[in-house]
Amino acid sequence: MANRITELFGIKYPIIQAGMVWCSGWRLASAVANAGGLGIIGAGSMYPDVLLDHIRKCKAATTKPFAVNVPLLYPNVENVMKIIVDEGVRIVFTSAGNPAIWTSFLKEKGIKVVHVVANTKFALKAEACGVDAIVAEGFEAGGHNGREETTTMCLIPMVCDVVKIPVIAAGGIGSGRAMLAAIALGADGVQIGSAFAVAEESSGHPQFKDKIIHAAEGDTKLRMKKVVPVRLLKNEFADVIAEAEASGADKDTLMRILGRARAKLGMFEGDIEQGELEIGQVSAMLKEIKPAAEILMSIWDEFLREKERIASIKL
Repeated sequence: MANRITELFGIKYPIIQAGMVWCSGWRLASAVANAGGLGIIGAGSMYPDVLLDHIRKCKAATTKPFAVNVPLLYPNVENVMKIIVDEGVRIVFTSAGNPAIWTSFLKEKGIKVVHVVANTKFALKAEACGVDAIVAEGFEAGGHNGREETTTMCLIPMVCDVVKIPVIAAGGIGSGRAMLAAIALGADGVQIGSAFAVAEESSGHPQFKDKIIHAAEGDTKLRMKKVVPVRLLKNEFADVIAEAEASGADKDTLMRILGRARAKLGMFEGDIEQGELEIGQVSAMLKEIKPAAEILMSIWDEFLREKERIASIKL
């Protein structure tokens, strides 16, 4: 499938593995890259020296393009950007911050830049900053989310209508059927997180993966809205947050409950009750742990089957 996204990144399939904290290290990124998609190393959970190690191991594991996701509000961004440039990374996905700060710097170094947005206002701002593409992420997505709570079905066509650069759809996409729907809405490609979080190569803890594949419909909720909205899988910690929010807890109180390294505790270390478990609504559709390449190809094959089925419908 040759389109603006495959041509922009030099990949075979317009399928991007999201840069997820605690799940997307070099093993996952290189496995997706070798399978024909775009793998992303998630720098949001890595100190600069750890990121450097992951980039070098990824380069040793694949000759295909891969990217690094950089949350712009996180500390050590200057060091992270220097490592990216020095190591010759050619694609950067930025999120959680103002793309105007780093886009020009990266593009001057010949790096393609993609920014993640959750509304049309920031899509237009990102385009004006000169990014090469946009990830439009809907309310269904796991992890940190937009305050507008706009669903993917509504967000993608609205963003596609106002920007000229390629749009990558994200949020609630974990199957070929969902990918076809996103393309029909105007997207040039899809970014997939949750479905790759349960890949064999994901660095998420085995107990976190097991919790995901046993999740049911309605087991994720958007929490911490007074801080930064984040979609969490139901557990004891999420219940405590829900009770605090229901009683009118302010931002400082929620931050005290959250504490430090709560996401690492749950997603990486495997405390599935007291940890913060970030995952999307599509978790209710995920039933097994498989290699990343198998996940990617099952999505692509279903996309082709559904595309053929739709084309054959007589109206």
